[in-house]
Amino acid sequence: MSESLRTKRIAILATNGVERRELEEPRAAVSDAGAEVELLSLELGSIVARDHDLEPAGEFSVDREVGAATVDEFDGLIIPGGTVNADKLRLDGAAVSFVRDFVQSGKPVGVICHGPWTLVEAGVASGRTLTSYPSLRTDLRNAGATVVDEEVVVDGNLITSRNPDDLPAFCAAVVDAFARE
Repeated sequence: MSESLRTKRIAILATNGVERRELEEPRAAVSDAGAEVELLSLELGSIVARDHDLEPAGEFSVDREVGAATVDEFDGLIIPGGTVNADKLRLDGAAVSFVRDFVQSGKPVGVICHGPWTLVEAGVASGRTLTSYPSLRTDLRNAGATVVDEEVVVDGNLITSRNPDDLPAFCAAVVDAFARE
């Protein structure tokens, strides 16, 4: 694997209910490219992942609470999906503020599946071209986004994908965007 992210620090923002593959595969992609990765969540301890929003699929140790992190510490952000994960994140003020500040910083943000709910709540979807899991598309349109049905969409510093089937393209796009940061 290349070391294109050797000097980069990447945050992943997730909580209980995160879609396992959407956390694991992007984390592995950026780690394999040399990045230091930190898992931020709503509280310390561990989070429980799920497969297809149904069955528990393992736990991940949290490195730090999102409220204790700042955008300046990181070169990129990944927001995995999972219906429960995204719903909990968009209800947390510290998580929403972190996402808003990150997008407004101009640094790259990769968001997949149900993760774009955080972009809606943060007020940063308007005027952007995005994709997501189909059930979020009306929410994105209502928030002022142009919604397309493509495996990966890059609009400025936002990289979005629809679902776990898109992970190869999503991972390649976020690694590329983080390397250019």
